Amino acid sequence: MGLVLGCGWAAPREEEARADERPNIVVIMADDLGFSDIGSYGGEIETPSLDALAAGGLRFTQFYNTARCVPTRASLLTGLYPHRAGLGGMTFDQGEPGYRGRLGEHTVTIAEVLKGAGYRTGMVGKWHVSETRALPEAEQLEWLAHRRDDQPFSPLDQYPTARGFDHYFGNIWGVVDYFDPFSLVNGTEPVADVPDDYYHTDAISDSAVAYVERYARDDAPFFLYVAHTAPHWPLHALPEDIARYGDTYTTGWQAIREARHRRQLELGLFEPGEAPLTPRTEPELTWEANPDSVWDARAMAVHAAMIDRLDRGVGRLVRALEETGELENTVILFLSDNGASPERPSEFGPGFDRAGSTRDGLEVAFPADRSLDALPGPQTVHAGIGPRWANVANTPFRFWKARVHEGGINTPLIAHWPAGLGAAPGSITEQPGHVIDLMATALELASVDYPERRGDREVPPTDGRSLLPILRGEEREGHPALFWEHFGARAVRQGPWKLVSFEQGEPWELYNLDLDRTEMNDLSGRHPARVEAMAALWEEWARDSHVLPRP
Repeated sequence: MGLVLGCGWAAPREEEARADERPNIVVIMADDLGFSDIGSYGGEIETPSLDALAAGGLRFTQFYNTARCVPTRASLLTGLYPHRAGLGGMTFDQGEPGYRGRLGEHTVTIAEVLKGAGYRTGMVGKWHVSETRALPEAEQLEWLAHRRDDQPFSPLDQYPTARGFDHYFGNIWGVVDYFDPFSLVNGTEPVADVPDDYYHTDAISDSAVAYVERYARDDAPFFLYVAHTAPHWPLHALPEDIARYGDTYTTGWQAIREARHRRQLELGLFEPGEAPLTPRTEPELTWEANPDSVWDARAMAVHAAMIDRLDRGVGRLVRALEETGELENTVILFLSDNGASPERPSEFGPGFDRAGSTRDGLEVAFPADRSLDALPGPQTVHAGIGPRWANVANTPFRFWKARVHEGGINTPLIAHWPAGLGAAPGSITEQPGHVIDLMATALELASVDYPERRGDREVPPTDGRSLLPILRGEEREGHPALFWEHFGARAVRQGPWKLVSFEQGEPWELYNLDLDRTEMNDLSGRHPARVEAMAALWEEWARDSHVLPRP
């Protein structure tokens, strides 16, 4: 059972139109969800709620995030490239403008602008855009296990309620124990304890429903940001959900990848030959020879169970919108913050954001050897799916979270808006977009201008462009170029051409994405002048955007 804090039930509204006819805006973000994980993007995971939104809405096949949780959230909230918002890296202050570890005082959030324009604003879930400071190791582990409460989880003036949200329930930090989350707050108040049957994905969904029921009482439209932690590691899921996928992944990595790719072609996400399936990551080990096949199949089953539970929460949210009379004029946008994660946190051990024990003192296992005595799923095991399953989750692309090849930055995006969607229900668009565009989209929907100042500080112009023409079924004038940098991985896209590099100092690769969506044919040797020109364009952006070489 989830936890709902500070919200009561609201009776369904009567059918008369409210005075303010601007649409509600609901942004739902998954965490470390792969491009092909949900059914409407080729996955075998049961996601009927998201698939229904796709069937009645619009799917994007070339929508981009910034490759990792922190910078993507910063760009979503501000409409700026993450370095310009102060979060080019993670939530540590490096003393440089692009790496302050928090949203800069010069930025404005969607919530701040919409609140000033008469919207109600609420957020549930993962914040992860305020500065986080670690304590000495022993004290940190006590803090993570809920055995000390002597300081806020980050400065209070960086909490969501200080950045435009009327209401907030969720986790301030990134990684959480799904059964007893660290850094859980209601508004600014720490949540001291949770019920025995608590599960974080359910609590996020329940609170989102309660916010809708509260806001539906008003004549004002609302903006709701639902930031799930699922399916980010640790792999924690309810036993009944895991059981639904107990046998699903026993066929192994390649069989699942090939099946997903076939479904993607059947769904029309890609034209035949446009996006051939890339070679499998670490192909030297076959599934048949894999000594850890039982553990690995269980890990992916838990990943699937986490997404399944998220989808059911989306279904409850959509029903709440329908029952309150709000669904018809609500814009719902669903996306992921980056590609699936290859990380194996079990190899890290406890520390920083990974507790070594539960609140009541049970030891948490970090099974680096993938022992059958520590199968993923319960609170007492801390693990991730690893690179081979991440490669599956990001079918058909190469690579994953933190890389700026397509597997790291290409997110599913579903847009649903019964009253205003001009594109045919169930249609697919190849028009490129970026998470920086969500601010401009929200402001156009709300009929409000992007501000020039926040208090006494000048606000930089937004980097985004509204997606509204695409939602209306029109051709949008796209970005002249799109840019990426994260921990040295870098890229620029200009029209169909994409220049990408694993690290600063590593050679550039060049791809024509109109012909080669999966980045299989490096054309850098055939087009040196284009490489030089696009590299210079990236360098100019990097200088202007406070991008620094990473140590």
